Amino acid sequence: MAVRIIVGLALTAAAAAVAGRRLWWLYRLGATGQPAPERIQAVRQHPATDAETQLSEVLGQRKLLKWSAPGIAHFLTFWGFIILLLTIIEAYGDLFSRRFAIPGIGHWAAIGFGEDLFSVAVLAGLLIFAVIRLRTGPRREGRESRFAGSHTGAAWLVLFLIFLVIATLLLYRGAQINTGDFPYPHAAFASQIVGHWLAPLGLTANKALETTFILAQLAVILGFGVFVTYSKHLHIAVAPVNVLFSRRPNGLGALQPMRSGGKVLDFEEADPDTDIFGRGKIEDFTWKGMLDMATCTECGRCQSQCPAWATGKPLSPKLLILDLRDHAFAKAPYLLAGSDEAREKLPEPVQAQARRPLVGDRAADGVIDPDVLWSCTNCGACVEECPVDIEHIDHITDMRRHQVLIESAFPAEASAMLKNLENKGDPWGMGEARRLDWAEGLGFEVPVADGPIGDDVEYLFWVGCAGALEDRARKTTRAVAELLHTAGVSFAVLGPAEACTGDPARRIGNEFVFSMLAQQNIETLNEAGPRKIVATCPHCFNTLANEYPQLGGNYDVIHHTQLLARLVAEGRLTPVTPVEEKVTYHDPCFLGRHNRVFTPPREIMEQVPGLRSQEMHRCKQRGFCCGAGGARMWMEERIGKRINTERIDEALATSPDTISTGCPYCLVMLGDAISAKKGSGEASETLEVVDVAQILARSVRSPAPPDTGAGPAAPGPGA
Repeated sequence: MAVRIIVGLALTAAAAAVAGRRLWWLYRLGATGQPAPERIQAVRQHPATDAETQLSEVLGQRKLLKWSAPGIAHFLTFWGFIILLLTIIEAYGDLFSRRFAIPGIGHWAAIGFGEDLFSVAVLAGLLIFAVIRLRTGPRREGRESRFAGSHTGAAWLVLFLIFLVIATLLLYRGAQINTGDFPYPHAAFASQIVGHWLAPLGLTANKALETTFILAQLAVILGFGVFVTYSKHLHIAVAPVNVLFSRRPNGLGALQPMRSGGKVLDFEEADPDTDIFGRGKIEDFTWKGMLDMATCTECGRCQSQCPAWATGKPLSPKLLILDLRDHAFAKAPYLLAGSDEAREKLPEPVQAQARRPLVGDRAADGVIDPDVLWSCTNCGACVEECPVDIEHIDHITDMRRHQVLIESAFPAEASAMLKNLENKGDPWGMGEARRLDWAEGLGFEVPVADGPIGDDVEYLFWVGCAGALEDRARKTTRAVAELLHTAGVSFAVLGPAEACTGDPARRIGNEFVFSMLAQQNIETLNEAGPRKIVATCPHCFNTLANEYPQLGGNYDVIHHTQLLARLVAEGRLTPVTPVEEKVTYHDPCFLGRHNRVFTPPREIMEQVPGLRSQEMHRCKQRGFCCGAGGARMWMEERIGKRINTERIDEALATSPDTISTGCPYCLVMLGDAISAKKGSGEASETLEVVDVAQILARSVRSPAPPDTGAGPAAPGPGA
C-alpha cells in the first residue's frame, strides 16, 4: 500500500510541475497581449447568456454535432471524460484504501453502470475517429481535406493514449471485482466482463494487477494531461474559457471598434506614436486574440467552409490562426524578456522572429501573406463553424486596419472606392444628385425627408448606394417601393441626404472613413427621427442595426424581406399571379449568417402561386458567399476560381429558371457570373438573378384586363 501511495503521489507531483510550468508560460504569454476590458464587462453583464452558451456549445457540443459522425464521436469522448472524472477520484482513493468508495454515492449501481457505459462510449468514439483518420490520412490530405495543413502527426498517439486511459481503467476495475474491492457489485457490465477474463489468474495475480493498473491508469492520465499542455489538445482546457469570453451572441454581425490599450480609439485625439492602430505586431493582439490562437483545435471545419480556400486562394482561416500562434510561440522569449538588455542577449532565431513583419510577402518573411489577408470576404463561414468560437474576421480586419491606416498597403484598385466614399459619399463616385433617379416614373410620389419625419410616416426607406445608383439594384428598390405603396405602408427616403453607411471602408480596414461617414449619417438620422428603418441591402442593414450603436446611433432596423413577409402574412399584400418557375434562393452572408435572417425570404416565395423552390446544397447557415463581402466588391479576383462562378455552378446544378436573393451585392456578383456562363453557352439566355421583392411584385400585380378600349390600366407593383 505504501508503494502505491508513494508512486502515485510522485507521478502526480512530477506531472503537476511539468504541466504547471507550461501553463504558467502560456498565461504570461497571453498577458503580453493588449487589455480587453469589454470582454470582462460583457461576462459580468450577461451571466444568463453565458450559462446558456456554456450549456449549448461546451456541454451540448452544438456546433460539433452539426458534423454527424465526427460530432457524435467527439460528443461521446467529451462526455466520457466528464463522467470518468469520478473514476479518477476513485483511483486516487484506491491509493490509500483498497475498498475506497466516493462518500455518499460510492455504491450506487447507477454510478457503476454510467462509468462503464461511457467507457464503452469513448471506445466507440475512438473507433469512429480511427475510421475518419484512415479515410483522410496523409495521402488523402490534399487541399480538399479540412485537415490540410494541420499538425496531424500526433493524431494516432492521442487516440492510443485515450485508449490506454480506458483500457487501464477497465483492467484495474476488473481485477478489483476478483479481489472483492470493487465498490459496484452490480451493473458495471464492462468491468464485469474484464473481471471474468482475469478471474482464472487467481487472487494473488489479481491483487498485483489491481495495483499495477491503478498506477498505470494514473500515469496515463497524468501523462496525457502533460501532453495536452504542449499540443493542440490544449483546447480541452481553454475552449470553455474562450467560449465564455467570445462575442455575443457570436462573432458575427458587427465588427469591433478599433481599440488601443483597451479603450476605443478616438481619431481626434489619437497619437500614431503611442496608440495602436489595428494589429501590426503579434503583441498588438489582445489577450483574447492570444487565447483564440491557443484554443484552435486544427479541426479544419472553418477551412472546409471558406469560399476563398474552396476556390484556390491562399486564405485558410485555420492556417492563419496557426501561423499567428506559431509566431507568438516563437517570439515568446522576446516578449517575455524583462528588459531591452535581456532581449539583445537572446539567440538569433528569436531575434529573427522579433524582426518579422506581421503582414508581408514571402520575400520579406512575413507571417501573414498579403494575398491571405485580402482574400477574405468576411462571409462568416469560419466563425459559424468554429466549435471553440475563434473570431477570425475580427483578427483579419484588425490586421487590415494597420495595413491601410499605417502602412498604406492595400490593393490598388480599392483606392478609387475609398476616394469616392470620402469625396462623394458613395463607392461609385456618382454623388448625391443621382440618389433619387430610381424613383422616376413610379406613378406615385416618393416623400423625401427634409428635417424631422412626421409620426404618420411608419418607415424610413434606407435605399443604400447600390439601390440608388446600380442599375440592377434599382429594380429591387422600385419593386420594394411599389409593394409598400400597394400595402398602404407610409414611408419616406432621405434622398440626397443619404450617404454610404461606410461598410466598404470599415471592411477593408479604413476605420477613419467609416467613422466619418457613420457620424454624418447618424447626425442626419437623429435629425429625421425615424420610427423604423427598412433597408434592402444586408450590408446597410447590418451596419445600421449592429455597428452604428457603437457610435451612439440606435435605430429599429428591419430588412425588406422581413417587412414584406410580414405584410404578406397580414394579408396586406396578396400574391395572386402565378409565377410558373423553378427558383433557387441564394442566402446573402450578411443577411443570413451574420443576422440569422433565413426564413422571411423563403416564406415570401412559398406564398407565390406556381413557384417551385429548390435549395442549393449549401444554404442557410452553410450558404456559400457570392464573393462581394469584405470590400471584395471593389477588388480584382486574380487568384484561383472566381467565387461568384463557383456559386453559380452550384445554382445551375438545381436547373433553375430564376435565381433569387435579397442583396444588391449578390445581384451584381451572381449576375456577372451568369453573363459569363451565357457567353460560354453553359446557362440559358433566359436565366436571371432577381431580388425576392421583384418576384413578389410580379405576383402581387394583377393580370392586365382584356383590351376593351377603355384606356390603360393603372400600373401595379413591378410595372
